[in-house]
Amino acid sequence: MERVILHCDANSFYASCELVDRPALRGMPFAVCGSTEERHGIVLAATREAKLRGVKTAMVNWEAKQWCPELITVAPNYQRYIYFSKRLRWMYEQYTDRVEPFGLDECWLDVSNLGVTLKDGLRIADRLRRQVREELGITISVGVSFNKAFAKLGSDMKKPDGSTVISKGNYRQKVWPLPVEELLGVGERVRRKLESRYIKTIGDLAAQSPQNMQTWLGKMGIILQRFAAGEDATPVMQSADETEIKSVGNSITAPRDMYTLEDAHCVLYVIADSVASRLREIRMRGKCVSLMVRDSQMHFFSAQKTVDYHTAQAEDIVLIATEMLHAKGFCRLLPYRSLGITVGSLQTDTRPVQTDMLGRYARQDKLGRLSQAVDHIHARYGDRAIERGLALANPLYNTIVPKTDHVVHPVGFLR
Repeated sequence: MERVILHCDANSFYASCELVDRPALRGMPFAVCGSTEERHGIVLAATREAKLRGVKTAMVNWEAKQWCPELITVAPNYQRYIYFSKRLRWMYEQYTDRVEPFGLDECWLDVSNLGVTLKDGLRIADRLRRQVREELGITISVGVSFNKAFAKLGSDMKKPDGSTVISKGNYRQKVWPLPVEELLGVGERVRRKLESRYIKTIGDLAAQSPQNMQTWLGKMGIILQRFAAGEDATPVMQSADETEIKSVGNSITAPRDMYTLEDAHCVLYVIADSVASRLREIRMRGKCVSLMVRDSQMHFFSAQKTVDYHTAQAEDIVLIATEMLHAKGFCRLLPYRSLGITVGSLQTDTRPVQTDMLGRYARQDKLGRLSQAVDHIHARYGDRAIERGLALANPLYNTIVPKTDHVVHPVGFLR
């Protein structure tokens, strides 16, 4: 039985969602942009009219305005985008129980069944596009193919609001002439490595031997060669399946650079509170803390440390991160532009904990009960209802609440 895979990609998703409530702005150059004042000033999504004038996703705001002086911008509203994403998922699940998200605005659907062909998949794709357009007021593009990698390629071929079929009979003509960076999994760094070996198209990549690809890129090289050759057998995950969470993290680009260790300490607590709260929500604890530092010249540095206990407390996370700042010599990198913390090596908080003679377990238990009480206050009265006294020393760095401001939906493809 031939697989029939659809990849549905919402066109200019954030901008399209905003235009549903701003119909008068349709047809104008429009973009959703991060805050320039908080130094998150990049284009998150732009309409087709803006893109035709040179505006691109991830372009900094001032550059976008140079390309398109009449550009209309709004701040992101993530709750709105989550609502539309859930509505899209509900529509997809009326056709199949195998719906795998790839971020907020993209999903794979496996509509394979006895007797279902790619032509049937195309009819489903057209029906979905019409339903989304009429019921939500936004558009999607759909790729229909016999594997996930080619279905994703197909959804990029006819935008906006188009359907494309890539079959076993036409993929050599449709896919192989495309630049290699169009293939799922080929980023800029991989593209440069492939180009250095004169691999410039997907067809060039398909013609390579798996042994050479493994030598050049390791396991990922074999996967990419199989994608290019049309041999992707990766299944579409069922809607009810849960992706295993391996780590929880957050990062902050501060409203202004952190010139002192006191500034950095304040920001570390803001981030750690967010990470710890997320860990407690999913009933997990971790013992491997990773620290990410970006200096004012945009140079990136990282380190990680594993301790002999699991925690979901901000105090522990900050202590470990601060130790790394000093041990790795990161103090010499001041001023910092951004900091990030990730906690890994997770286990559930229901696992038994070995008590000790030094009182660490009693301290952890007390901190845990205190943190849960604070979580309840935040849930009932908002994130500003109770704050750390440390924030009073430098309220500028406490203006961002990562847990609610930074909505992240990491859904990996290569698990």
